[in-house]
Amino acid sequence: MKTIKVLNLYACLGGNRYKWDEVAEQANLKLEVTAVELDEELAKLYQERFTNDTVIVADAHEYLLDYYKEFDFIWSSPPCPSHSRMRKTNTGEGERKSKATYPDMKLYQEILLLDHFFKGKYCVENVIPFYEPLISAKKRGRHLYWANFNLPTDLGERKVKGGLLTNDINSLCDFHQIDLSNYKGKQRKDKIARNLVDYEAGRTILETYLGIERKKNVNQVNIFDLGA
Repeated sequence: MKTIKVLNLYACLGGNRYKWDEVAEQANLKLEVTAVELDEELAKLYQERFTNDTVIVADAHEYLLDYYKEFDFIWSSPPCPSHSRMRKTNTGEGERKSKATYPDMKLYQEILLLDHFFKGKYCVENVIPFYEPLISAKKRGRHLYWANFNLPTDLGERKVKGGLLTNDINSLCDFHQIDLSNYKGKQRKDKIARNLVDYEAGRTILETYLGIERKKNVNQVNIFDLGA
């Protein structure tokens, strides 16, 4: 059985990761996933959710630079608040307004590193920013994706009632199939849940990397290329 070494950066609770084992089983592959998450409490919950993954509490940005050569496929979801349109909307004068801040350029550092030096396949995900992206990206749903392989126009993201995710933590956890009741870290639970990638998008992107074509409305896949 072929083994694919995957690096899952800024892993959080593995929204993108949730359906990957199903994909691997369909393709008769073994996934060896290393997840990197700086928030120790989130890392614990991730490990409970994906017991076979190697979970590392570390700075994902630095880990990528040190170890990118060791993997076949890399997924990165760098922090998005400094790029978001909401950040610009909330910047200004007044008690409830935020100060202007530099957009975090680690996003583009990682894209450039992966695009020019990484020999495998990668996918970097982030929000649609308040500015024109500095590096051309593929817009899918509420997100932008940078990848060195073609992505489907439809990532299979599930429809949200009303078109927007609620701020209700119970609804968010139900939508993403996660449990944050034992989270004791400092981040807001609703923010954690809202930032997760839809697991169907994560599934579709991994399938695309592996060369799996899923037929609509049929529980069957065609494997035409196993990729790198």
